[in-house]
Amino acid sequence: MRHNRITSVALAIALVLLSGLVSPRLPGRWVVVVHAVFGAVLAGVTRAPLGLRPPALQRGLRTGAAAAAVVASGVAASTALPAVRSAMRKRRLPDAPAWWLLVRIPLGTVWAEEASYRGALGHLAAEAFGPARGRLLQSAAFGLSHIADARAAGEPVVGTVVTTGVAGWVFARLAERSGSLVAPMLAHLAVNEAGALAALAVQRGRC
Repeated sequence: MRHNRITSVALAIALVLLSGLVSPRLPGRWVVVVHAVFGAVLAGVTRAPLGLRPPALQRGLRTGAAAAAVVASGVAASTALPAVRSAMRKRRLPDAPAWWLLVRIPLGTVWAEEASYRGALGHLAAEAFGPARGRLLQSAAFGLSHIADARAAGEPVVGTVVTTGVAGWVFARLAERSGSLVAPMLAHLAVNEAGALAALAVQRGRC
């Protein structure tokens, strides 16, 4: 048990350090490949149950689709708020939005982070600390891993850590409830894609 706890904490620290020290230095589009492959390898090495086959897959699709619909509706509604629109106008967007939306977000962010945090780390932490404390460990690591992203985007660091930490906790609950990583992947995808599309629309004056 002690060995499992040390391994879980070590993995959590490693993921945070990698996101802050290594990822920002990866060249161009290679970051997507590295992140996606790393997440897959980590999930495989830890033998995390991903729930990508029936019947868990169907449960994941149902749960994830419902969560994604709620998220997308919330993001769409939030664009009516002046403060939200102002923040979206100031957001730094990539020069290649199609690559960002179709490749970077789904593979380099959603798949990579769900496989690493809810898959590998979530599995090890739950076995070592129990479901509740394991969920807390992975959500804390997930929040802290976004410090570099917040600084790069010029966003509040503390707010970003807290927000993404809470999101990590919710994603973990979706995975646990459905038994499939597909559920948090769909919810995570909805958060990122809806936010990206809304920011693009606001900056281009389409909404």
